[in-house]
Amino acid sequence: MISPKITAKLISAQRNEITEHFIYKKLAQSTKDAHNREILLHISKDELRHYDFWKKLTGKDVKPNKLKIFFYYLLSRILGLTFGIKLMERGEDLARSVYRKLSESIPEALEIAEEEDKHEEELINMIEEERLEYVGAMILGLNDALVELSGSLAGFTLALQDSKLVAMVGLITGIAASLSMGSTSYLASKAENTSRSPIKSGLYTGFSYILTVTLLVLPYLLLSNVFIALAVMIINVILIILVFNFYISVAQNLSFKKRFSEMAILSIGIAAVSFGIGFLMRQVFGIDI
Repeated sequence: MISPKITAKLISAQRNEITEHFIYKKLAQSTKDAHNREILLHISKDELRHYDFWKKLTGKDVKPNKLKIFFYYLLSRILGLTFGIKLMERGEDLARSVYRKLSESIPEALEIAEEEDKHEEELINMIEEERLEYVGAMILGLNDALVELSGSLAGFTLALQDSKLVAMVGLITGIAASLSMGSTSYLASKAENTSRSPIKSGLYTGFSYILTVTLLVLPYLLLSNVFIALAVMIINVILIILVFNFYISVAQNLSFKKRFSEMAILSIGIAAVSFGIGFLMRQVFGIDI
């Protein structure tokens, strides 16, 4: 006989498995790449097999969590298969710990927990995704834009002290730099002679740079007080670093805290130094706008 407490845990496990079965199945149906589709269908079948195992013990049919299916499907379509799936699997750590506890009463639960840990992780890491192949190019564009433009805007802020003027100079600087970085990434990729497309490397670098430029310059276009715009720009820098490093840490299993702190300290430190240089230049050249 299974106690009501364990039965409740088994039903929860059933719901997790059937929900993930439909998520993987739905993603497989919408994936054009045959290699990725095969992997997703394989995992989907594994999840259904786990569900059927728990169902034999509970004797109940359990409906999937439709909101979770919609959320992770949409997230995976927007931000990529690898990110959506790995984020979902991160959230299943609690479920796997429950499986290990259930193994005291149900030995087969340990086998399922180990399969969730190892087998699925191996399969997920086999997924091929273009945007992850070019993540180095994106990091190049984003990191350079954050460090260079945040510093430049901080310097322009004190030197010029006019939000529209800072925005204009920032956009000119940023757009020119994005074209330069895109072409540099193209030439570097071509020289490396890798399987990655040089054109795509350049586009990913240039796009990530120009997107960062837009987000950093935007406060100066919307706010008349140049110093409030500077404060909002610094907040944008931190948010961009936060979001991007969270994405990379999930998609590539990297340390979030270390990468975030390094980029934040570097960007804000250079912005502070540039702010001082802007003050110095204003005094040296006697600029009064």
